Amino acid sequence: MLLSDLLSPVRIKVPLGSRTKTDVLRELVNLVADPGDAASASAILASVNERERVLSTGIGGGIAIPHGKIPHADQLVLAAGVSPGGIDFDALDGKPVHLFFLLIGPESASGAHVKALGRISRLLRREPLRAELVASQSADAFLRVIRAAEAS
Repeated sequence: MLLSDLLSPVRIKVPLGSRTKTDVLRELVNLVADPGDAASASAILASVNERERVLSTGIGGGIAIPHGKIPHADQLVLAAGVSPGGIDFDALDGKPVHLFFLLIGPESASGAHVKALGRISRLLRREPLRAELVASQSADAFLRVIRAAEAS
């Protein structure tokens, strides 16, 4: 599974306009929700917030991978965002988060969901890659960095 197959420039926000955890989650959800479908956006946000209440998905190293599962999803959907200045996201290491990857999937696809989460965290272990993603000036540039990293 390639993350670049799940991402597209319309689902990448560089830079994010939000300054709080709540607003970042809303902004990312709007990238994956069906346009004009408030019920879809609400269901996605509720799922993500439920997961955040269990434990913050701010995994440290400037990364957060909020995620959730919803019944009406038919496939995995990934969005990403960059906050060059960082946002307090209740990360496990207490540091601001700069890179956000929102993963939404169907309730029936636990295996694929876990595999995608693992792929994101493995790819982002490389600090130089994280720095390059944070420095991206556009969604297209961000996606090019992901594709190059996956090809190497």
